[in-house]
Amino acid sequence: MRWRKGRRSTNIEDRRGRRVAGGAKISGGVIIIALILSFITGQNPLTLLQQMGGVGQVSQAPSGSPVQRSAADQEKADFVAAVLGYTEDVWGELFASAGQQYKEPGLVLFDQAVESACGLNSAAVGPFYCPGDHKVYLELGFFQQLARMGAPGEFAQAYVIGHEVGHHIQNITGIEPRVRQLRRSAGTTQGNQLSVLMELQADCLAGVWAHHANRRDRILEPGDVEEGLQAAASIGDDRLMAGSGKVVRPESFTHGSSAQRVEWLKRGLRTGDFDACDTFGEAGVRL
Repeated sequence: MRWRKGRRSTNIEDRRGRRVAGGAKISGGVIIIALILSFITGQNPLTLLQQMGGVGQVSQAPSGSPVQRSAADQEKADFVAAVLGYTEDVWGELFASAGQQYKEPGLVLFDQAVESACGLNSAAVGPFYCPGDHKVYLELGFFQQLARMGAPGEFAQAYVIGHEVGHHIQNITGIEPRVRQLRRSAGTTQGNQLSVLMELQADCLAGVWAHHANRRDRILEPGDVEEGLQAAASIGDDRLMAGSGKVVRPESFTHGSSAQRVEWLKRGLRTGDFDACDTFGEAGVRL
């Protein structure tokens, strides 16, 4: 992926280096297990980690001295800033063409656990977007976990960032608040279906971003699209359930199957059209 010439976003907040008070170091294997169990059971991954002995009473506190980062860590943080910059440029232009102003999200880098307007979350939840503070939260170790799950490569990582920014687009356009309202009166199965439609639309919006970023700045190299599609397939609910030895139960999906995630990412990549990402309309859900 050609990203080094990209403008770096200034909307990065680096909270790495803060210790997790009262907790032991969390291994990557434990985090992956907690993440899979969270998908299957719907439990908070932080609670699962506490039950598994991964963390104690979790709270954040500033570290006593600056943490020395490796060159690889610094480069990965630089990559994140560049990708976020590309999303700002593309969505800024798309909003402007519709006569609107794009409100850029923030992005917080953290280690182990982080406090947001959505509460305290551990790294086990993976990257997430909090609508309450308009910020994406990312623990860089997730990229290594993504590679172990069968999705290595820089565009696979960029897709993850583009997906979370897609949730920001849903928030500022009023989609997320409306879906949240519908979920309050929905049963478990219907609520899960609404969650799936949200996630699939964010996949599509990640594709829309990449479509325009490539047309604008030629960021994609041969094999990049395949990396993104492999990432989407690797984090499908059915694959996570099957990989953990559980029976695949579509009614319990919250993010969509591998095939669905690939299909909607492809649609965004192919069309570059926001309106083509109407997962709700295609499912007969009126927002």
